[in-house]
Amino acid sequence: MSMAMVEASAPPLSQAGWIRAWPIYPLLLFVLAFFVYPVAQILWLSLIDPDGHFTLANYVHAATTPVYLQTLGITFQIAVWTTLLAILAGYPVAYLLATSRVRTREALTLLVLMPFWTSFLVRTFAWMILLGRNGVVNHLLVSLGIVDAPLSLIFNFTGVMIGMVHSMMPLAVMAMLSVMERIDGNLVKAARTLGARGGNAFWRIYFRLSMPGIAAAGLLVFITALGFFIVPSLLGGRQQTMISQVIISVVQELLNWRFAGALSVMLLAASALVFYLYDRLLGMSTLSGSADDVADGRKSGVLARAGSAAGERLIAALGWMTDRAGALLETVMPPRADRPRRAWSRLVLGIVAGLIIAFLCLPSLFVIPVSFTDGSFIEFPPKGFSLRWYETYFTSPGWVAATTRSFVVALLTGFVATVLGTAAAIVLVRQRIMFRMAIITLVLAPLVLPRIIIAVALFYLYAQLNLVGTVAGLVIGHTILAVPYVVITVMAVLKTYDERLDHAAWTLGASKWQALRRITLPQIKGGLIAGFLFAFITSFDDLTIALFVTGGSTSTLPRQMWNDLLLQVNPTLAAVSTLILVFVTAFIVLAEILRRRAVAG
Repeated sequence: MSMAMVEASAPPLSQAGWIRAWPIYPLLLFVLAFFVYPVAQILWLSLIDPDGHFTLANYVHAATTPVYLQTLGITFQIAVWTTLLAILAGYPVAYLLATSRVRTREALTLLVLMPFWTSFLVRTFAWMILLGRNGVVNHLLVSLGIVDAPLSLIFNFTGVMIGMVHSMMPLAVMAMLSVMERIDGNLVKAARTLGARGGNAFWRIYFRLSMPGIAAAGLLVFITALGFFIVPSLLGGRQQTMISQVIISVVQELLNWRFAGALSVMLLAASALVFYLYDRLLGMSTLSGSADDVADGRKSGVLARAGSAAGERLIAALGWMTDRAGALLETVMPPRADRPRRAWSRLVLGIVAGLIIAFLCLPSLFVIPVSFTDGSFIEFPPKGFSLRWYETYFTSPGWVAATTRSFVVALLTGFVATVLGTAAAIVLVRQRIMFRMAIITLVLAPLVLPRIIIAVALFYLYAQLNLVGTVAGLVIGHTILAVPYVVITVMAVLKTYDERLDHAAWTLGASKWQALRRITLPQIKGGLIAGFLFAFITSFDDLTIALFVTGGSTSTLPRQMWNDLLLQVNPTLAAVSTLILVFVTAFIVLAEILRRRAVAG
């Protein structure tokens, strides 16, 4: 192809085009300055010694010390099991949501997202109440005579798995649901009409078409789990220490930035390896919902062909087993006119999905009765009734200051992220710009990079800029985490927006700014509210950034809770968790009401 043909095929990008794309520049500069540069800086730091000479000593030390390799192996083990269990438990829920009526789907989706919006610390604290030696689960098992003595359900692998799956399952459900909603249910009906039994029709048609969602859910959950540390720290023991916990200790206790950078590179390399294997097996196109590579097996390479062959055999086996189980069930319980086979299967699906949704929603509620205990320890059922722990919270300068600071930082983060993200989303959707996919990848990168790496990188940068312990530093760090949610949400709304409304306004004499302010923004305010909500909750719930960049006098609410959970678990934490639950629930319901009114208007 000649150079002239290349230039002719490239999208036009004149000087005026660069000027028209100016709304995206603030976000790009922000991401480059506070994400790309600090991450690159901390990674480069791991390759030089204190004198500035190139060295691999940090990596040699990490690779030759068994404890670090063992910790990395434990991290992979926990992430793999979390991913598998979250997908297995989340698939029935996503399938129920995708095949339900619109109103039912909206109500169930709100229930699934409720724990996702609730603080990780609150959910983990709830499991400490449930799984403890004197917790709800052991109390119930002993009372029913199932066991003679309390079981060990916490500070081990069992506790970590329960907490991790509970934390990650909403993410898996929503990733799978986004693909399942676009699957035509008539395809399965057509297969059954042509003679396929229900099991084969489901596994060979519906399940294959849902594979992009499963793959995307697996990738997102695995990458998120790799950098997680809250649940293993509070529900696990020494045998469940993850690499993020080691990085935190190296930075906060040893102040060894170079070695922490090397451990961060190891974690980053693990994430990159997962992305590479994912691309070779399924193709990155599946992340956007394209089923071509999965369904048709056209992805080239030995790994892809082997994975495709294994997948075909697995699907065939699952279809055969499901049909045999269905035939056996029909002999025991023959279908009747008033209770067809589909009604039975739908009932079973509803029961299974309902139990899983209850697993997601109910645990956090157990902190409420504990917060009113008259005793001085966490136990269930609580002793007596008292408001003493709420009084302790409201009269404590530390708790009140941390709560106020979290609200202020979350509001500022929501505002900044919404402004930057909305401006960038408008450009990405409406204008033809060079390197569009590269820009989108850069903006969304904080979602897939483990947060611990971002936190360590910002801590090192802030130490040079005197931003450690400042509200500005918190807002910057939280905006980096929150702005991808705003961009995704607003882009999704803009893709369904009728731009002819803007053209009509221009024709009637309105300037582009007037059309944007009076036509576009009011029409997409539902997406803006949702984006602000995501940004606010992301900031309000963040512990990773706050753990590094807050000083002793600038603690946030999650940081204050973390300190108490590590030092002394007391009913004040239950009171704080209850207040957070009430606030987040009210905030989400109010935002949902406003969003629906905006869409209806």
